[in-house]
Amino acid sequence: MQKSIFEISKMDCPSEENLIRMKLDGITNIKNLEFDIANRRLSVFHVGSIDTIENLLTELKLGSKKVSTEDTDQTDFEEDTNQRQLLWTVLIINFVFFIIEMTTGLISKSMGLVADSLDMLADSFVYAISLLAVGGTVVKKKEIAKLAGVFQIILAVFGFLEVLRRFFGAEELPNFSTMIVISVLALIANGVCLYILQKSKSNNEAHMKASMIFTSNDVIINCGVILAGILVQVLDSNKPDLIIGTVVFALVVQGALRILKLSK
Repeated sequence: MQKSIFEISKMDCPSEENLIRMKLDGITNIKNLEFDIANRRLSVFHVGSIDTIENLLTELKLGSKKVSTEDTDQTDFEEDTNQRQLLWTVLIINFVFFIIEMTTGLISKSMGLVADSLDMLADSFVYAISLLAVGGTVVKKKEIAKLAGVFQIILAVFGFLEVLRRFFGAEELPNFSTMIVISVLALIANGVCLYILQKSKSNNEAHMKASMIFTSNDVIINCGVILAGILVQVLDSNKPDLIIGTVVFALVVQGALRILKLSK
């Protein structure tokens, strides 16, 4: 058996891990996958050529690069029997915050919160696809991925149009305090999701490394919305909110395109 290590530069949180797992699902020469999100590394235990696996990882456009391939005698792999339950937990957390951020975003007139809610929804889709595809056929997985990706893009397009309307129109300022408070709560929720999934896989660690939180795109987005809320108040302008909203909508589309790659 061989062990190939890949550096995945854009693997920032567990949702990217699940994208990779789904992409490589069904490859018979893969014996095990080990993820190190903190260091953005993936170890693939396999027999035979690594070329197909390398090509599939490249298709996801997550910045994958093979670091090394070596022989290994390792045959025993730790199995997480609670993985399905953990996926349900983080799915629920993400979906609840999608509803909270979408509702408060519309009420407070913040496009930053609305956009971040779609990012939460995107992660929910990834976890849902992982759960629904377990035990199912490859065709089923691809159908679910296609529907999720298209729906996500449609919502993001509507978001872009609303940003343009507000940019050129006379709109009330978003409620900066709501932006900050809800984003802080979302920040905590993302940290909890990372903690739950990473703790379940820890070998010599009983807790999640702090670096795992701060390498997450989701957390960076939350901090961006918090900063936008502060700037809305300081500058007395809705432009910071619209800018962060545009950036996050773009990230949502990027994530949707990755999901759509699973449907091919």
